[in-house]
Amino acid sequence: MMTAARMLDSIRVDYPAPAHVPAELKVDLGWAMGSVPNDLVDPYLPCAWLTDRDLPPLLFNPANPKAPGGIAGGMRGAWVVHRYEDIERVYTDNDHFSNRGTAEFQAMIGETFRSIPLAIDPPEHGKYRMFLMPHFSPAAVARMDATIRGVVVEMIEGFAGQGEVDIAWDFARAFPVRIFMGLMGFPAPMFEQFLAWEWDILHSWDTQKTMAALRAVLAFLRGFIAEKEREPDEHLVSKIVHGRIEGRALSADEKIGTVWFLWLGGLDTVAATISQMFRRMALEPEIQRQLRDHPELINSAVEEFLRTQPILSSARTARRDFEWHGVEIKAGDAIQCLNPAGNFDAARFPDPRSFDMTRKGNRHFTFVAGVHLCLGASLARRELRTLLEEWFRRIPEFRVKPGADTTVFPGLLSIRNLPLVWDV
Repeated sequence: MMTAARMLDSIRVDYPAPAHVPAELKVDLGWAMGSVPNDLVDPYLPCAWLTDRDLPPLLFNPANPKAPGGIAGGMRGAWVVHRYEDIERVYTDNDHFSNRGTAEFQAMIGETFRSIPLAIDPPEHGKYRMFLMPHFSPAAVARMDATIRGVVVEMIEGFAGQGEVDIAWDFARAFPVRIFMGLMGFPAPMFEQFLAWEWDILHSWDTQKTMAALRAVLAFLRGFIAEKEREPDEHLVSKIVHGRIEGRALSADEKIGTVWFLWLGGLDTVAATISQMFRRMALEPEIQRQLRDHPELINSAVEEFLRTQPILSSARTARRDFEWHGVEIKAGDAIQCLNPAGNFDAARFPDPRSFDMTRKGNRHFTFVAGVHLCLGASLARRELRTLLEEWFRRIPEFRVKPGADTTVFPGLLSIRNLPLVWDV
């Protein structure tokens, strides 16, 4: 097996980079961002060598103009951190690392509103987080249990007797979006259009498609906000539109910034997680057998699915010049946290590549960490737990349909189609 040092040599590049970046730290890590598919049972295994403690703790991924997507940092490239403790620092050290500008695709079409609260740093971030958290707290999500369970049961019973379902396209793509649209109060007929817009924005890598989708979705959202201003209802968009922050009404930019961010974040992260979760259980049937025999392990199994399926690798920007691990970091440098390495760091997780649904202290980075911990984490966890509970009550042992493609993009792109079968 090739050593980590030799692996590092194999991906070292000579692309242009800022002058303060040492040449020996310049590597091509775009492949580690989920844009290169594989057919492994553990699709994140190609990143395993990046957990080797003999590697430099900081690497630099220069911009590769030939790559359609991947690493953060634009044409400047980005520092990449891959050790657990370093990733934790980036996510929690708000004095050195900023989230400003994150996921602000709207800037591509000249919009100046901010994505709220994701792209806002403390202390200002706190007021927006406090405004939204009552709608996403564990208690608030618990009150949604009947709705979530009802959708799950309805969908599973719709195909249980057929002995087959495309878990990615027909279930995972739809289930969390139905919950999200109901929470927000969006009209159900917009389902397919929402997913088409979201795909063009996040996954098309086509500037014209992205810009067209941005214009269309923002026009829809502004119209929807105006409708709720005239006709309030009990759903979340209306509550945002008529809410108050520190005693004042929200500005027009705050309304669209908040609704836009929730729209962008609510459509496909859970879908990708579900698809990978069922792929893993189909390819490693002992996992589903253990869960079927021990449903009390479902909660901890969900955490292990989340740890072993880090859908996103988030980035930050350096707020000032400083030295880290003997390397010079400059204000404005992009810092990419490689969650597919941090979530498998043996210094934090014993036997990290094994799927252990009894694992304790499972503090992974799939929902990030710090003040920007995923706002919808409690909702996602409940959706996944409820799904497993109701699935195992209705579906016997399942497997991938013979001849089906089990290729997966180990990230947000994930799986478009995955037909599963079982004996009726």
